Order: sequence, then C-alpha cells, then structure tokens
Amino acid sequence: MGLAVAIMLLPPLLAGGSWGEWFYQGLVSLVIACPCALVISTPVSMVAALASAARQGVLVKGANYLELAARLRAIAFDKTGTLTEGRPEVTEVIALSDHTEREVLDIAAAIESRSQHPLAAAIVRYAESNGVRPPPADDLQAIPGQGATAMLSGQRYWIGSHRAFQLRGQATLELDERLEQLGSRCHSVVVIANDEHVCGLIALGDKVRANAKDSLAALHRAGIRHLVMLTGDNSSTAHAVGQAVGVDAIRSELLPEAKVAAIEELLAEHHHVGMIGDGVNDAPAMVRASLGIAMGTVGTGTALETADIVLMSDDLSRVAWLIGHAHRTLRVIRQNIVASLGVKAAFVLLTILGHATLWTAIAADMGVSLAVTFNALRLLHSNAERS
Repeated sequence: MGLAVAIMLLPPLLAGGSWGEWFYQGLVSLVIACPCALVISTPVSMVAALASAARQGVLVKGANYLELAARLRAIAFDKTGTLTEGRPEVTEVIALSDHTEREVLDIAAAIESRSQHPLAAAIVRYAESNGVRPPPADDLQAIPGQGATAMLSGQRYWIGSHRAFQLRGQATLELDERLEQLGSRCHSVVVIANDEHVCGLIALGDKVRANAKDSLAALHRAGIRHLVMLTGDNSSTAHAVGQAVGVDAIRSELLPEAKVAAIEELLAEHHHVGMIGDGVNDAPAMVRASLGIAMGTVGTGTALETADIVLMSDDLSRVAWLIGHAHRTLRVIRQNIVASLGVKAAFVLLTILGHATLWTAIAADMGVSLAVTFNALRLLHSNAERS
C-alpha cells in the first residue's frame, strides 16, 4: 500500500507526471500486490499432499509432520510387530524344576490374560487351543519393559524376558545357553519363575515381514543415513532379525527408558530422527523422537495416540514412499512461492515503468492463483510408482 501511494504521488509531484495516469498505475500496483497466490501456495499443497498420503494408507496428523518426514536422517525400529509381523506363535513349551508343560501354561496364561502385548496374546491363544483354563490371578502387576507378576494359589509368580530374568539374579550358565540357542533361531523366549526357581520357558516364533528388507533398502535410497533396531528382546533373536532385514545397528534387551536414551543419542548425532513402533513400550521413544510412526493394525491404542503418523496397513514400504512424497510436496511449495513472488515482482517493475494495465494485472493475479492451485493438486496423484 505504501508503494502504491508512492507511485500515485511521487511522479506527479517530482517529475510533473499526469495525476490520472499515475493514480491508475497506483491502482495497478494494489491489484498485483494482492497476496492470494502466495497465501494459498502452502495450504493447498499440504492439503493435497495429506489427502494423497491417506489414499496410500498413511495417516499424517498434521502438515508439520509431513515436513518433518522430509528432514529425517535416521530411523529407529522396534522389532516385534514392526520388523516382524506381530503375530507370534508358541513353538515350544519347556518345563523345568519338576513342573509339567500344563503347569507352565497355566501360570503363563493366568498372568498374561490381561496383557495387550503380542507375545502375551500368543500364549493365551496357545493355552486355549490346548484346553487350558488358567486359574484367576491376584495382585497382577505389570513391570514396564520386563514382564508381569501375580499371585496364584497363594504363591507369587513372575513372567518376563531373558534380560529381566538376568536382572532378577536367577540366571545360570545352563539356562543362559539354552536361551541363547532358542534366540539364535529367531525365537523370542519368555521365562516363567517364582521366588525359588525357574518353572519353565516358552519359545515363540514371529516371521520377519516379507517386504522388510526391501523397505529398509528403499529408505537408504530415500536419503536415510542410519537405520537402527531398538528392542527389548534378547540379543540372539535381535541379531538374527536385524541381519535378516539389513539394519545398520542393533540394540537389544532395552527397557523403555533405554529406548528413550538411544533416541536421544541418535538425535545428538543426526538431529532429525524417526521412531517406528507398535507397543506401549515404544510410546516414550516415539514421543522423544522428531517423528513418531505407529503400525496401524497391530499397534496398541497408546502407540496410535502417541504417533504423529500411522501406517494404516502396517506396510513398511510406505515409509520410504512418504519421505519421497514429503520431498515432492516441499518442491511444489517452493515452485508456487517462486512463481507467486516472481510474477508480482515483474508487474511491480512494469508498473513503476508505467507499462502495466489494470486488466493485465488482474489477469496475472488470477492466473498465478490458478496456476499454483493446479500445481498443488498434482500432489493428489503422487502415487508409489511416480515417487
């Protein structure tokens, strides 16, 4: 507006120009200064990009998260339910200390009956399929990242991971070797014990996602420098899965707070870090990461609520697509901004030189507004093949 007033007043006052002509040129400058194209450049692009992502099975909870996806340099993955299918099945029940397999299943199913963890659900399913009707558990307590404990028939029992078992101080060389052997076969092992002895072990197998290796390779091609797996599972199982999918680093036997610490280390090195998970234990790390991504089908309610982005079909290949889509969206926004400012700058110059007309200014303003809108709408067709 200040420039328009200057164009109207200064030439007639300083150079003897025609008041009518320069008043007209001031009106032209006001028309071309209308910021319509510039204002709509970003929101139209973002809305189109978010809609396109939803069509591809990727729910992005806000435009700022799409922008963050383009900045990622490292991504951390949970194992169970993320790199694996999240549908583990019991492969072996090992009874110890004069217990029977039925007793081990009774104890495990009673404690796990109220847990949402995929391993717990698998144990309960297996127990039910074998006709086990576990006794009710009293004083049930979940121990984050370790397992759970409960009272059964007046005695306290505990169920948890290999790492938590070691922390309890009940580990022996023979048991550790047995757990390592099971873990090397990509089996997750659950330990059942009381305060006196180890009652038994339950081995569970979970298939690596069929497209996990290709999806991680695509992430490297998309510009992600570092891929790391963060899991609470035992070292043998973690390394077997990690080598199968091709991560750059593996960190195993992590409690939830250790996952957060690992994310902080990655942030210090790479600045923009994503965390992909599906469980309650992943939620703190997802919050601490620059961008939290949840698996939509197998993910728990806590993970879905915490995440910034949800993969509705649990398809890891969508992550690489999303990063490419985010880069394309930012390119379109830059194109729109440059076009908007460029046309305006050209018409301001023409106005100062006295060569612009009102109708050409209106046409240019509306034309560039339509141009940036149609350019943004191209993002609606940003499919996997084109990106």
